[in-house]
Amino acid sequence: MARVHSPAEDNRRSKVAHMIGFAAFLLGLGISSLSTGPAMAGDCSSGPTAKVDWSECRKRQLMLGGSQLDNANLYDADLSATDLSNSSLRESNLEKATLIRASLANARAEGARFDRIEAYRAEMGRLAADGASFVAAEMQRVNLAGASLVTADFTKAELGRANFDKADISGARFRLANLSRAVLNNAVVKQPIAFEEAFMFRTRIEGVDLSSSTGLEQDQINLACGDSRTRLPPGLNAPSNWPCPAD
Repeated sequence: MARVHSPAEDNRRSKVAHMIGFAAFLLGLGISSLSTGPAMAGDCSSGPTAKVDWSECRKRQLMLGGSQLDNANLYDADLSATDLSNSSLRESNLEKATLIRASLANARAEGARFDRIEAYRAEMGRLAADGASFVAAEMQRVNLAGASLVTADFTKAELGRANFDKADISGARFRLANLSRAVLNNAVVKQPIAFEEAFMFRTRIEGVDLSSSTGLEQDQINLACGDSRTRLPPGLNAPSNWPCPAD
């Protein structure tokens, strides 16, 4: 004999079935998003290879010299004190990466993106970074001596005491950059450099040909430190206090 359910029990069973169905629907959405949606962070267990995704990964104090990291995604990665010397980082994205005391000496990084990096005292001597972007980068006391930085963009970058000695900065852009006490001595300049509204307090420009530069004002030159070999754009004059004493 079939059991007859009360209206209350039928209502309860209907609610349970509805809840089970809704939970299954949500589970299905979760599985779908896991299988087809984009990853939220990089694969931090991957080795150093081209196109590796180390976004937001912690890769501190590692010996990665000579690595092949072209087109890598290193967005917001922590690479503090990591050795990347002699590595290849062409077209890689290092935006917001932490490179405090890291080494990119002799590395290749043409076309790479270093926007908003934090790179206090990083070693970038002889870095090859033509066409790279360093917009709004924090690069106080970074060594870029002998680097190739043709058409590199340092707009709004913090470059206090950065060392560009003998670097090729042809066509580079320093608009709104802080170049306080930076060293540009003997830098190679074969294309006009942009200095619009750059802060140049005691910026060392001894032996630099700035005759074709754009955006330079007399007030900037009065703050900077040049010598008899410094060449200025037409209409600008060397201050009477040149050369400046050593810091």
